[in-house]
Amino acid sequence: MSVTFFMIRLPVVCLVHGVSVEGPLKGRSDRICCSSAGEMATLAGCRGLLSPSLNPARLLLSRQARAAVTGAMSVGQAAASPGEKSQSAGILGVRLAHTDISIPDFSDYRRPDVQDPKKSAQDSSETRKVFSYLVTGSTAVVGVYTAKTVVTQFVSSMSASADVLALSKIEIKLSDIPEGKNMTFKWRGKPLFVRHRTDKEIAAEASVDLSELRDPQHDKDRVTNPSWVIVIGVCTHLGCVPIANAGEYGGYYCPCHGSHYDASGRIRKGPAPLNLEVPYYEFADDNTVIVG
Repeated sequence: MSVTFFMIRLPVVCLVHGVSVEGPLKGRSDRICCSSAGEMATLAGCRGLLSPSLNPARLLLSRQARAAVTGAMSVGQAAASPGEKSQSAGILGVRLAHTDISIPDFSDYRRPDVQDPKKSAQDSSETRKVFSYLVTGSTAVVGVYTAKTVVTQFVSSMSASADVLALSKIEIKLSDIPEGKNMTFKWRGKPLFVRHRTDKEIAAEASVDLSELRDPQHDKDRVTNPSWVIVIGVCTHLGCVPIANAGEYGGYYCPCHGSHYDASGRIRKGPAPLNLEVPYYEFADDNTVIVG
């Protein structure tokens, strides 16, 4: 156990392991000698050298030391004057509440109708409700408008740009294609076949027995105007580009794997499983067709 010296003015008491003796420092008021740095901090806190909230007397002194100091003070206070008794009694005081902290004032943040503590808040409830409803409604309107703008901008960013939309349609002048011939155009990165059929080809394709076809489809279901056949020039087998006006049926022929199509673009022979695709198109007039 560390040795603690505690002295007051009358009489000067020396506590060594709880033994009280007269010391040579009699007459020197409030002299305190400590045997360790921890006890020095303890007694410094008792004397008010440290903040009251940091008073270490209750933390560092052991039970035996506190009992010894209490006994010594009782002996010293018996012979001391009333002023010295009060001074020595305050050495072991413990601060239990922080009464020096001021409570902040929130009046600036409160509504004027509820600042008076003598008035009931129910008297101004209707006025405050109107304000709350107004703020809530305004916030909802702004939020909905913001969400609508964000969604609109997001959807617009995913739509096709102007140059892509320009390529989505192609306008073809039919007067440039002679009868019985086929012309190839580029549309959306794919070859587009436009064929000007003769009356013989029209009659031949219209008389085909649908039971003989792999992908049964009548000629009138594939054309809008019997004189014109418009199909995408991509073989339905492996995506090759057929040759126009070739093959056993006089329509289109894919030399890669031997697929034969007639003048209506229907598969008649070979490994291709389906007819040539017919895109969407419409006639602007008798001499112009718009594909896409």
